[in-house]
Amino acid sequence: MTVRDLARVGASGLQTRRLRATLSALGIAIGIASMVAVVGISDSSRADLVDQLDRLGTNLLRVAPGQDVFGDATTLPETALAAVRGMAAVQGAASTTEVGQVVRRTDRVPVEETNGIALRAASPSLLRVLGGRLRAGRFVGGAMGSRPAIVLGSVAAQRLGVTRADGSVLVDVGGRRFAVAGIVDDLPLAPELDRSAFVGYDAAAAVFGTQRSASTLYVRAHEDRVQEARDLLGPTAAPQAPEEVEVSRPSDALEAKVAAEGAFTSLFVGLGAIALLVGEVGIANVMVIAVLERRSEIGLRRALGATRRDVGAQFLCEALLLAGLGGLAGAALGAAVTAGWALSQASQVVVPPQALGGGLLAALVAGAAAGLLPALRAARLSPTEALRG
Repeated sequence: MTVRDLARVGASGLQTRRLRATLSALGIAIGIASMVAVVGISDSSRADLVDQLDRLGTNLLRVAPGQDVFGDATTLPETALAAVRGMAAVQGAASTTEVGQVVRRTDRVPVEETNGIALRAASPSLLRVLGGRLRAGRFVGGAMGSRPAIVLGSVAAQRLGVTRADGSVLVDVGGRRFAVAGIVDDLPLAPELDRSAFVGYDAAAAVFGTQRSASTLYVRAHEDRVQEARDLLGPTAAPQAPEEVEVSRPSDALEAKVAAEGAFTSLFVGLGAIALLVGEVGIANVMVIAVLERRSEIGLRRALGATRRDVGAQFLCEALLLAGLGGLAGAALGAAVTAGWALSQASQVVVPPQALGGGLLAALVAGAAAGLLPALRAARLSPTEALRG
């Protein structure tokens, strides 16, 4: 029998038991759809994270004071920012300093209700170093550096209910009124700043007596000299006690998230493989029952000259067709689920061709494994035994 003949005979065998075949193919489809959707959704999510990393860069370093040998908190010297900016491996640097004041919508709000908003003095170059942008208004520095104006992080603005940054909205800071001059968009590499409010160093010093010792330095190193900058930041920022300086790279958190999503993908693909195994068992069950129910057909075909090989190939072809149809339906369903999820999250739609091809191949392998034993059983039946059954 040719491949075309086998396909025609196998398809006719499935058409006589449509409901049973559909339910068996559905088991395969669910398993394949699960695997394709999990891989697609994970790759779509990771593509956004990778784009975010590429856009923000992995060359941002964070410098903060650590602890001394007695476990007490330390401070960075006031010269730390200037010293770090002078490093050959550094493109730019900015600082923030905690002011220790409560930011409220009005002075009628109890002081205890801080909404988790920290007031920080910030250098004008902070957004440039962090790769951030303004949602509205302008940032600290320039003419507003010493004026009673304030800039809100994205979360701080939301919690205070502020949407305009034209100077018409006032907030209360330690009993003093500050006009909102700007709102900063989300800062993925410095999420702690999203919950902050910013004033210029001159204004913080004039109104609150804030010192210029930085609570945190944000340093943008040259792409090819990140490790060099990381090694030298401690001794440069605090030459007298470099061991008391903590240097980290914020992008490590995003890279860890990418790796974690890859681990979860492997877990869920394993669960999809279990569903595929259940579908395989369903196909094997259908094919075993088909051999029992079609003994007369097998005997008649053998009596008319069909060889054992022809009979075995027929039943194996039926199993492969059943699994292939389920695999195609599952791949299409998995791709549709991926596209729906990605569009709902405003993410890239990424359906790896390897997932589609691998899913279909897995379905065919499962079908072959499920149909092999029933096919061998059908091929072993002699014409007289089959007709008698």
